[in-house]
Amino acid sequence: MSVTTRASLLRHAPSKYELATVELDEPRKDEILVKMAASGLCHSDDHLATGDLPAGVYPLAGGHEGAGVVVEVGPHTGSFEAGDHVVFSFLASCGRCEFCARGLGNLCDRGADVLMGARPGQPGSYRMSENGTAVGQAMGISTLSEYTTVSVDSAVKIDSTIPLEAAALLGCAVPTGWGSAVNSADITPGGVVIVMGVGGIGAVALQGAVHAGARTVIAVDPVAFKREVAPAFGATHAFATIEEATECAKSLTNGQGADATIVTVGVVKGDHIAQALASVRKAGTVVVTALGPFFDVGAPIMLSELTLYQKRIQGSLFGQANARFDIPQLLRMYQDGVLKLDELITRRYRLEEVAQAYEDMHAGTNIRGLVVFDD
Repeated sequence: MSVTTRASLLRHAPSKYELATVELDEPRKDEILVKMAASGLCHSDDHLATGDLPAGVYPLAGGHEGAGVVVEVGPHTGSFEAGDHVVFSFLASCGRCEFCARGLGNLCDRGADVLMGARPGQPGSYRMSENGTAVGQAMGISTLSEYTTVSVDSAVKIDSTIPLEAAALLGCAVPTGWGSAVNSADITPGGVVIVMGVGGIGAVALQGAVHAGARTVIAVDPVAFKREVAPAFGATHAFATIEEATECAKSLTNGQGADATIVTVGVVKGDHIAQALASVRKAGTVVVTALGPFFDVGAPIMLSELTLYQKRIQGSLFGQANARFDIPQLLRMYQDGVLKLDELITRRYRLEEVAQAYEDMHAGTNIRGLVVFDD
């Protein structure tokens, strides 16, 4: 069935999200129609609003972190049925390209389409419209909409007993933060780790560092509230500046520095990467997870430091996660009490409050804001 749904749109960039009513196509082959339960308010959607991330089409229905219940399944589409609970992966994974075959589903060739607003692998093919004008879907999924039609390549079926509000965070923040520590940072038992930025992703990176065996986990954030909550997610120390964190790491390592520094700030600049590189020891690792202006170039680092100190700068997309394996695995850890998800949610919003939610994010009052939809 085609439906009329409310969605939060960007009409251009820079701008703010606004509520609109759009038409949503019924699912085609290998697609599902989903009634949304919750959508996390990720900084990446704000990057779309500011123009730091360029969208391929406007208007654009935002949201890329969410969970819901399948309402309808497209013709000749297996594996899903009405009533299934699903989490969306903001990076579609085809399961067939070279990178999927290597187990690198986060680098699937479909990822090249995530900013285009069209169906993955089908440029110019849209499922939303407003008064006859095509509306793009952020990352092909648009979780800031009461209903959404998505490719099955972007959906992961989950246990129906798991609360969908908590599960929604698995669409981006949790695998990204967890994987930045566990997959990307080469943390070994007894290690010293710095996490720059305690938002939704940073708070999970703290948990991932503890899980990987770090004995000292140093949180960095200029916002006092975030430093105060950091110990609940595993931080042993918390500082307002990276310089303070670096001195702490050196004091604990005979002057060497941290084993790894994970950069999860809201808007990354070259200076952040240079500061992180200066904070790690010889053969240390800097993990760059945060995003900034898409076309920014350069970081003021000493090139000799990379070679002579054998340091490494490692990018981390979606925490190097394999969505179809890692999302269910992380949810099992949540069920076992190992992974904190509910504690990440600072405030819940209605769909009409998305613009306000992002103002709150800029003000530093949230770890993770969450849009919840009517039952």
